[in-house]
Amino acid sequence: MKSLKILTAAAMLCMAGTAFGQQARINGNIKGLGNAELNFHYYEGNEPKTSNVKVAGDKFSWAAPMPNPQKITIMFPKRAVWVFVEPGNMEMTGSADSLNKVKLSGSKIQMEADAYDKLLEPFSSQEMPLYQKYGKVSKEEQLQLEQKLADIRKQKRAVANNYIASHPESAFSLSLVTDRAGMGEYNDIQTIYNQLGKNIKATPEGKRLNERLVILKRSAIGTPMLNFTQNDTEGKPVSFMAFKGKYVLIDFWASWCGPCRAENPNVLKAYNKYKDKNFTVVGVSLDDKGDNWKKAIKDDGMPWTQLSDLKGWKNEVSTYYGIMGIPSTLLVDPQGKIIAKDLRGEILNKKLEEIFNN
Repeated sequence: MKSLKILTAAAMLCMAGTAFGQQARINGNIKGLGNAELNFHYYEGNEPKTSNVKVAGDKFSWAAPMPNPQKITIMFPKRAVWVFVEPGNMEMTGSADSLNKVKLSGSKIQMEADAYDKLLEPFSSQEMPLYQKYGKVSKEEQLQLEQKLADIRKQKRAVANNYIASHPESAFSLSLVTDRAGMGEYNDIQTIYNQLGKNIKATPEGKRLNERLVILKRSAIGTPMLNFTQNDTEGKPVSFMAFKGKYVLIDFWASWCGPCRAENPNVLKAYNKYKDKNFTVVGVSLDDKGDNWKKAIKDDGMPWTQLSDLKGWKNEVSTYYGIMGIPSTLLVDPQGKIIAKDLRGEILNKKLEEIFNN
């Protein structure tokens, strides 16, 4: 009996040791942070979690169960910081006035991410001056600028694709695919997902990514558009079927979204230019306050049909298509099939010119 108790106690110690080994722990020292509060956002299995951590004299400690490496978000008082953590002890150092330069040591996946960032530096250095000119140049120059940015993004995607193919079982490779799936197109994401290894696909994040692909497939090019019904500004239900036979730009936006409001004048120009050529726009708002929604429509002078269920981010249409960021668009042809996704700026104008001038 005594031997059995000893064995049981030893087994419990082993289990405790295993549990401890499956924890990720960060001890931080961020100069100038003072006595702030931080919010950590991460996953435990498939459950999103948030934990609050008090900072005392620039120092903090955070720990959570984490059997697999993952990318987490730390909300500092003035900005968010993303880092890659893994089971074990890690140290974070830096300064509160330059959180973009914080260092996380003790994480192999973070080292992998840092090395990958260096691969992208030549492209990032090209992007910065282009973004500084964005929206401040002529229409022709703006189109050239957007095409240059699109080319750079294409080159960066090629680097990512090569990295994923070369590191199929890397948690960082999985994160690259997950990030691309946030706003990407189904066929592109499915191709790089197929490059991932069997084991990494079986992790909780790998399974979440597979679920995301099921949703993204709904907006794949060539897929019929959902025949949804939502209320207009007068509370009258409008069916998308009413627009069949036209080219329709479905514009996901909200009154509180700065980039959406900045894009509205461009959409208005496109609407006015092609409204007599079998083209229209249908706005789907992610607002949850009707007065704010209606005021924005009036202030921005948007004459096309505006729909919303006033459920915010839980809007049934945007949820069905997995919209995770706005502005976002779907271009639908007269047969009701999706022919383009996330068009805006001069790239939108160019696509419409191709359709209506040929």
